[in-house]
Amino acid sequence: MKELIHIYHTNDLHSHFENWPRIRDFLKERKKWHCEEGDPVFLFDIGDHADRWHPFTEGTEGKGNVTLLNEAGYDAITIGNNEGITFSYNELDSLYDDAAFEVIVGNLLNKNMKIPQWAVPYKIYETSSGMKIGVVAVTAYFPAFYHQLGWNVTHPIDELRNQIDKIKDEVNAIVLLSHLGIRDDERIAKEFPDIDVILGAHTHHILHDGKEIHDTLLGAAGKFGYYVGHVQLEVDTDKHIVVAKKAQLYEHHELDEVDGEEYEIQNWFHKGEKLLQEPIVNLPEPIKVEWFKWSPLPQILCDALLEWCAGDCAFLNSGLFLDGLKKGKVTKYDLHSILPHPINPCVIELQGSELKEVVKQTFDEEWPHIQVKGLGFRGKIMGTFVYSEVTFNGSTQEMNIKGEPLDPKKIYKLATTDMFTFGHFFPELSRAKKEYFMPEFLRDLLAWKLKQSF
Repeated sequence: MKELIHIYHTNDLHSHFENWPRIRDFLKERKKWHCEEGDPVFLFDIGDHADRWHPFTEGTEGKGNVTLLNEAGYDAITIGNNEGITFSYNELDSLYDDAAFEVIVGNLLNKNMKIPQWAVPYKIYETSSGMKIGVVAVTAYFPAFYHQLGWNVTHPIDELRNQIDKIKDEVNAIVLLSHLGIRDDERIAKEFPDIDVILGAHTHHILHDGKEIHDTLLGAAGKFGYYVGHVQLEVDTDKHIVVAKKAQLYEHHELDEVDGEEYEIQNWFHKGEKLLQEPIVNLPEPIKVEWFKWSPLPQILCDALLEWCAGDCAFLNSGLFLDGLKKGKVTKYDLHSILPHPINPCVIELQGSELKEVVKQTFDEEWPHIQVKGLGFRGKIMGTFVYSEVTFNGSTQEMNIKGEPLDPKKIYKLATTDMFTFGHFFPELSRAKKEYFMPEFLRDLLAWKLKQSF
């Protein structure tokens, strides 16, 4: 006899709730439909469902996302880096208190080097035919960030090997929820023949019809809810083996419209806005921001970075700011609106000669107009740079730090944003000794500095 197992998967929604009503209703309908037909069906999310750029996620500390996953009827999820390293230790530790689904993640440990009480390293599901499906999951490896927050993260490939060794003799098929990215998924497919299906995330890749590597099927559904993935496993119930696999994607715009979806989408936004009405400061005058020339608001944040990180100097790009601040009451919502990024402060140790070359790069006339994607950036363009305790004697060749001529051999502490340490713009910063300040975001530093000043 044959059995058809249906697996629906989403990934990297990043709190783009404008696509959620249709996804939710589609998944609920499909789950009901398959259950009525007597076919096993599972709903999985592969991480980064929550992203603090959206006021609903920010205002509910991610718990609003959990409510949405509950309502859609998910069976299990894994966490992405947005859940793992943009919430404080206590926020993540309580995030899934009300979850009606399993949180599967094998390579995250708490302060006591134990699997957190809200997670399991794997889950074994059994269908009505007796077919046992083992589901394992691993998340992206960012040890410096996790350690700074109080968590411990083990290497995902090593942990995956441990988990598969534990369950491979107990199950008939293995599904991996992987928030690692396409390159690691391809490697895993080659090195782990026991895995039947890899559902991927993190690199926002799209596999319209899946991808077969050896006998492993890869599936991935892009980002922002543009797609919903569907994997079908055909099973020989007498032998309890998978005999065929198929993957496909459903595009969001092809899903049925939901009555009142625009109201729902706006309502989530307004709920978040209401939750973020805590007053921060009362400004006597507006504070402006300009992207292509010096302006006061980026300078205030740059000075705050310098002070917070106890640096010798600091720089940041004006494009981080989506807008300025108006005169009068400033709330948490206002600061979230102009600085929605999950970007942390960072201090980097550089020799004077290295620091000089890095600062010189920021004067490239093309940089302010560069469009930035990823790296936690939620703005549009880079914008011009502003500096604290960096001055020049007539040219960029004569640089002063804290009013003194730069010493090429001296070690300086540069305070800046963590996105500049990932190697995309300044390779020197990715290799240098550094310290991240977490869980504070740039908007938290701005709030702190504004309270000091006003």
